[in-house]
Amino acid sequence: MAAPEFLLPVFSSALLWLGGSLVVGALANQLPLALLSARPAAGSPDVLAARLDGVQRRLKIRRWKHWIPDAGNALPGGITKASLARRDQPALLRLMAETRRAELVHWVLWPLWLLTLLWLPGPGVALNAVFATLFNLPCLLLQRYNRLRLQLLLARRTPALRAPANRPPA
Repeated sequence: MAAPEFLLPVFSSALLWLGGSLVVGALANQLPLALLSARPAAGSPDVLAARLDGVQRRLKIRRWKHWIPDAGNALPGGITKASLARRDQPALLRLMAETRRAELVHWVLWPLWLLTLLWLPGPGVALNAVFATLFNLPCLLLQRYNRLRLQLLLARRTPALRAPANRPPA
């Protein structure tokens, strides 16, 4: 029994998003950690805390972040970004790299809606563009917020990353 013709755009779009997410996630999972690692933001904990507070005030991330699923451990070798199991510097740096990996995945997934131009009429394409934005933008914002939180934690724990307070002028 064949599916009614009106369901084909729905199935094809669902297949695009599911298949694309799996492929992009699997490819990103293969990226070496060194490629994703970045130096923690230099700056005083006060400056980072003010930035974090500003982001939270504007975006209200703490109100909606629990609605975002964490697929960090969906593939072998991945780790969840939802909680901090350890708070030592190597664990925090690894988690920062994983936020970069997740951000990369969502940047690559977002424009997949353009592929629907090949087979869907205008309204279907528009619906996929809206879905892509609603699916990826919150995840991108959340990863940046989490990375800022991790940078703040690292700045508070690592004296070398703090802004020099008592250094004499040059």
